[in-house]
Amino acid sequence: KQWDQRRVREAVVSTQSTGGCGAVTKGMPYKVYHGKTGRIYNVTKRAVGVIVNKRVKGRILAKKINLRVEHILHSKCRDDFLQRVKRNEAVKKEAKASGVYVCTRRAPVNPRTSHTVKGKGIAVEEVRPIRYEFIA
Repeated sequence: KQWDQRRVREAVVSTQSTGGCGAVTKGMPYKVYHGKTGRIYNVTKRAVGVIVNKRVKGRILAKKINLRVEHILHSKCRDDFLQRVKRNEAVKKEAKASGVYVCTRRAPVNPRTSHTVKGKGIAVEEVRPIRYEFIA
């Protein structure tokens, strides 16, 4: 399966996820790199070079690995961000037309309100640690 030029240009600037396709055993990523997201830096006839981060003891190192194209997928890590950008632009355009200010910042979710959990026909059991007794 060869890549066309348009797909190559997209791949060079996009993030890709690595994952092994069991049907093709050549050019598989080592087990440490399965499921990692990286950036493509090199495209060849049947493979791509990907820069991924690897944790080694306390450090994070950028590693360059070569994978066959069957083992990479387009990453979905930016999909939520891009959808939010489009939604915010639409809301801002609508607000500008109506002359109303709208805040597009994300707000943190408030904690849930307090409530009592009731069980039907269940006796309340008090749980406490067992007291230490010295046995000689």
